[in-house]
Amino acid sequence: MLLSVLFYILVATTAIQLIYFLCFSSILFNQKDHKTTTQTPISIIICAKNEAQNLKQFLPYIINQKYPDFEIVLINDASSDGTLEVMELFQSKHTNIKIVNVKNNESFWGNKKYALTLGIKAATNPQLLFTDADCKPASKYWIDSMVGNFSEEKSIVLGYGKYKTKNTLVNLLVRFETLITAIQYFSYAKLGNPYMGVGRNLAYKKEEFFRTKGYIKHIQIRSGDDDLFIQEAATKTNTAISLDKDSFTISKPPTTLKEWFVQKRRHMSTSTYYKFNHKVLLGLYFISKAIFYLTAIVLVFLMNWRIITPFILAYLIGLFLVFGISANRFREKKIIFFLPFLEIALLVFQFSIFSSNIFSKPTHWK
Repeated sequence: MLLSVLFYILVATTAIQLIYFLCFSSILFNQKDHKTTTQTPISIIICAKNEAQNLKQFLPYIINQKYPDFEIVLINDASSDGTLEVMELFQSKHTNIKIVNVKNNESFWGNKKYALTLGIKAATNPQLLFTDADCKPASKYWIDSMVGNFSEEKSIVLGYGKYKTKNTLVNLLVRFETLITAIQYFSYAKLGNPYMGVGRNLAYKKEEFFRTKGYIKHIQIRSGDDDLFIQEAATKTNTAISLDKDSFTISKPPTTLKEWFVQKRRHMSTSTYYKFNHKVLLGLYFISKAIFYLTAIVLVFLMNWRIITPFILAYLIGLFLVFGISANRFREKKIIFFLPFLEIALLVFQFSIFSSNIFSKPTHWK
């Protein structure tokens, strides 16, 4: 009786996962690279808190973009290091740099959304492109590639923010989790159900910010300036995705498991404020995958291998086809060789984060 129940659970979770794989495959086909012909003015928004060294290293990559008309809005979010001085040094050499110096406010202390709001209001141009101080564009045509997805109908563009490759296990897990997240939010958007974007590579028209009254509905939540805004502003018709390799950004990755754990705790705590249907879809994917692996491992030892092998093979074929092609497209080829191991490790990691967030909540963005 128990074996029969476990077998039917394996069948059901395999079917659920294959349906998800089919949905994820939507981003693999018929996606053309975009290049804009109008090249309308754009404002690059970078909010920095204690990022003096990162600005020195990465801001030149933004300044040297091949785009005819753009300004860079640098937001100093009450930094205690030399961030403001570094910004002022760059401004003295480049006329298209604008600085917004944000001081601590009792009502909004430690809230990145308050600083971003001031920066957005100071931006001159109607189209905004966001990245972080520790990011660099993957090419000199980053602006052009992202902005090329705007149209009269499309007012939000979701981009891919990858992490720099290092030869460590933590880095491999970080890059894998980033890839999985991107596959999900790109495919959901492609299918008309956008739910998030990443602030290190995100663009939207300024009118969208004011239409939703900015971050006012979730201003009390310390994180979520990217995904919670997309939850509020994105629709099935106004959101585009950019899969062009020129549109990628590359960020400094967390270097230790502890650092990554803290970062993902903050991100996962924000997801509790997602719309109900998004929480159901994301939760079902995670839970059904965990149950699939558990039942498959148990049944390998308790049941005739000829009966369960077709289901395990079907899952693995779907996994390697969809995630393998995606990894290649997003320039993460090494991930392909470790997929099942990485999935299991990530499930354990995500469960530990979920458990930690039950007992305490992360607070400030830095």
